[in-house]
Amino acid sequence: MELRQLRYFVEVAEREHISEAAEYLHVAQSAISRQIANLEDELGTPLFERVGRNVKLTPIGKIFLEHTITALKAIDFAAKQVEEYLDPAKGTIKIGFPTSLASYVLPTVISAFKRQYPDLQFQLRQGSYRFLIDAVKNRELNLAFLGPLPPKDESIQSTILFTENIAALLPANHPLAKKESIQLAELRNDLFVLFPDGYILHKVAMDACRAAGFLPNVISEGEDLDALKGLVAAGIGVSLLPESSLYDSAARFTVKVPIHSPTIPRTVGIISPINREIAPSEKIFLDFVTNFFSRLSQFQ
Repeated sequence: MELRQLRYFVEVAEREHISEAAEYLHVAQSAISRQIANLEDELGTPLFERVGRNVKLTPIGKIFLEHTITALKAIDFAAKQVEEYLDPAKGTIKIGFPTSLASYVLPTVISAFKRQYPDLQFQLRQGSYRFLIDAVKNRELNLAFLGPLPPKDESIQSTILFTENIAALLPANHPLAKKESIQLAELRNDLFVLFPDGYILHKVAMDACRAAGFLPNVISEGEDLDALKGLVAAGIGVSLLPESSLYDSAARFTVKVPIHSPTIPRTVGIISPINREIAPSEKIFLDFVTNFFSRLSQFQ
């Protein structure tokens, strides 16, 4: 069994078409067909069945695909570790992040890191809260920023970087816009614009409003921060957003107002796997980020 056979197999399985896989891999279709046949002979069972001009995995083929993908990820990761062991300052760091940390936290950290390690490169992957947790568990990522950090998990290490509060974002002409701080209950009669149901910040906002004794009237939803800020700026409603997402100043025609009752804290940090080693370059980044926020907290 050869790595080449396994990579050909995965490509055909995902595309369900041998000629498309051959075109993507820049090899002859006959070469792929021959390697797949050799793999099936070695395993003693067919992995594909023909359906018209396409191919589909047999039931045992689906099982073999799942394990093959896991094995190839482990092999690629091992090769990456060897490469970075030889020169850990010239690797590539893959890191995931949610939209709520994209505007201030992520660029602040990476720009500071690049000044110290200019030869290290980044592959950034934005994703939802659940996606990022799953990606670290299944080896798609080794590091991901999250806020709030997930509950204790036997396969994930959580490192707290800082704690922040959720603030109210109001239209500039809102009656409460000039107050130094507000009680969340003062917004009970307002229309709200929030992230959609299923997003972690939607749950944070809903839980906070329940704690304040009301259910918010959600009039509109947005899937990223700029959309929500734009809706508030247009006077559609008010929103509840993390303070770090408003550091660069809120959108035009909006005002950030702290909430003093109840306070709505969230932890922000970085998650990594417990059950496997991370690459040397990723270890460098994780140590840098931890020290970076530790130093910041000393000056606050």
